[in-house]
Amino acid sequence: MLFAVGTRVRLLHSQDEGVITALLDNGMVNVMLDDGDFEIPVFSDDLARVEAPFGKKPSVKAKIVPGKQPKKPVKPIRPPIESQYAILKSYGIQLAFDPLIEAGGQANRYKIYLINDTRYDVLFTFELYIGGSLEIRLNNKLDQISMLEIGEMLFDQLNDAPTVEMDCWQVTTQGTGPRLNKSLRIKPKQFFKRVTTAPLLNKRVHLFRLFEKFDPPRKKKEEDLQEYTRRNARREEGQRILQRLPHEVIELSEFVPEIDLHIEHLTDRYEKMNNAEILNLQLQHFERYLQKALRLGVERVFIIHGLGKGKLRDSIARRLREMPEVRDYRNEYHPRYGYGATEVIF
Repeated sequence: MLFAVGTRVRLLHSQDEGVITALLDNGMVNVMLDDGDFEIPVFSDDLARVEAPFGKKPSVKAKIVPGKQPKKPVKPIRPPIESQYAILKSYGIQLAFDPLIEAGGQANRYKIYLINDTRYDVLFTFELYIGGSLEIRLNNKLDQISMLEIGEMLFDQLNDAPTVEMDCWQVTTQGTGPRLNKSLRIKPKQFFKRVTTAPLLNKRVHLFRLFEKFDPPRKKKEEDLQEYTRRNARREEGQRILQRLPHEVIELSEFVPEIDLHIEHLTDRYEKMNNAEILNLQLQHFERYLQKALRLGVERVFIIHGLGKGKLRDSIARRLREMPEVRDYRNEYHPRYGYGATEVIF
């Protein structure tokens, strides 16, 4: 039997009832039980749909009329006193989709909220595109520790590539802070995995974090002796580049600022090598590439090491920590390499 998120079900073995909150792999789903605030994974074959009571008609499916949806709220909704809480760790500006469970236990539409659990008021511009067409546009203020209902989205519209574009400005005593921008494309699989209890709403929703921090701009740090030395060394290096011999200029122009250390790109004999031999060969190529980059005065390079168990990545990091020529290195998400590459800055 096929189920959707929001379907009310009964466990065949225990007769407990609950609501499906996520679709898992291998024919399993997550079920939030009625008698406890916790989820359990269950095989769909062990579930039965809880039908609507006899004689109760399902609710009529809501429609969103472009240009008329949503009605602009007068002001943000503040949670009642009994539901407020001490914020130990703010999650910032969040986007919540609250499923409206209709007769039959299914969610055919979602209320959309913006949540601000920070101690800052913000101004914002919010746009929701469905299938490339503008469905919702709203400019408003979102007060600290408050939430704002901004419209609705149909369940079927999850298949039409919903995309959120939002600009946000923190309200400060000096005016407004710098403009922050977030572009979020909502994919159905991602949407159904993001089920959690939302701050202020105090209920389980599909939740996305849009803006996490509103850090004040850092004061410019006075230049210390070490940074002064590095800056002058870089300037001298730039002057040396201008004085290169013709063949060095050609070599620099042909230098590729990335190296792929996957073993199949380094040798054809890798099938006969053990793990230690493979790692040793990868580090040899890495070392030669790094020395060439330093000799040519390259500003930054990418070392592609992949994910795996992380042994190659860790070995590279240890070597980079030992090199005074390396200003910084980071293994962060990159749109081209994902987490499988380390960026090195000289």
